[in-house]
Amino acid sequence: MDLFEKLLIDRGPLGKLSNVAHGYFTFPKLEGEISSRMKFRGKERILWSLNDYLGLANHPEVRKADADAAKEWGLAYPMGSRMMSGNSNLHEQLEQELSQFVNKEDTILLNYGYQGMTSAIDALVDRHDVIVYDAESHACIVDGVRLHQGKRFAFVHNDVASLEKQLQRATDIVSTTNGAILVITEGVFGMGGDQGILREIVALKQKYEFRLMVDDAHGFGTMGKTGAGTGEEQGVQDEIDIYFSTFAKSMGSIGAFLSSEEQVIEYIRYNARSQIFAKSLPMPLVIGDLKRLELLRTKPELKERLWENVTALQTGLKERGLDIGTTTSPVTPVYLHGSIDEAANLIFDLRENYNIFCSIVLYPVVPKGIMLLRLIPTATHTKEDIQATLDAFSAVQAKLKAGTYMTEKIANI
Repeated sequence: MDLFEKLLIDRGPLGKLSNVAHGYFTFPKLEGEISSRMKFRGKERILWSLNDYLGLANHPEVRKADADAAKEWGLAYPMGSRMMSGNSNLHEQLEQELSQFVNKEDTILLNYGYQGMTSAIDALVDRHDVIVYDAESHACIVDGVRLHQGKRFAFVHNDVASLEKQLQRATDIVSTTNGAILVITEGVFGMGGDQGILREIVALKQKYEFRLMVDDAHGFGTMGKTGAGTGEEQGVQDEIDIYFSTFAKSMGSIGAFLSSEEQVIEYIRYNARSQIFAKSLPMPLVIGDLKRLELLRTKPELKERLWENVTALQTGLKERGLDIGTTTSPVTPVYLHGSIDEAANLIFDLRENYNIFCSIVLYPVVPKGIMLLRLIPTATHTKEDIQATLDAFSAVQAKLKAGTYMTEKIANI
């Protein structure tokens, strides 16, 4: 069979939806300045699908820093990879400031979070080592694990007994291969909003020998007293051996970083292929990220405002009888029961008649018959945004229970 013919027949799990979903449910076009309200199909909507937790993406000081840096440096400088010709004092300054903020010895900048995490896992382990990871880890972790040529075991999400069972298996293996064990989890899980069981994992270091890597993309800037992340929130930041986060969430930017002991970062710096063979982060991004980190450190009111909105939204949803699961972070899932057709009609109703834009997750990410509507509150949302959203969710929940979305064809994209 011809390769292209095979691709067109299969199309992949998401590609099969493209005929009816493209441009509306998938690949929607949001217009206007990044905010809690943007335009979709020419009409203003209240946005709950952007991870701009602290509102830094469109903060005036950030916009000025980005613009001034682009004017001074352009987008090309520095040329080449960090190793060959793309290093600068400002790149190193950002790494140093990040190390201080998350309380680690050293840091390496990464061009992208997804690419960086996958490449870091590949660099850290060899075929003699064993990876033990949470079954609900982000796709960047899963793909990094897939690259691993040795053994890898998933443990049931946030289940200590399951984790210990896999650690026992891993320990038996490395005792004969002279390998090591790497445990990987997340600080905040991006779908359900629950925190990783970092305290419990750290406690297992008394019984088993392993290193802990934490993807804290949703925790950095939002969790902990200073915003240094979920490790700070749970009081175990020092026990996280390799700390990872992205700039694409609370920083509202591009890029990521990895922090650990100095010798570990030095090893990754010389062995992470995605950084050795890729162009360095452009100077405007580095300077912009320095400004974002400064605001994250010096303006605690941004995180305070975020959490005021988180509390108001999540409390309001629960008071209306809506199921938001076990979230303990700004990530706010709403679990509803219904078919795929009902989910499509409900989302269409929310967007077109209530002007609420949020993301929806269906099977196979969640069980069949479940629809997960994920809301991301930010520091820029207003009380009016929250009230309008609560009223809308009360209305669509009543319609769903009444069977409206099953009997009425609302969606007509």
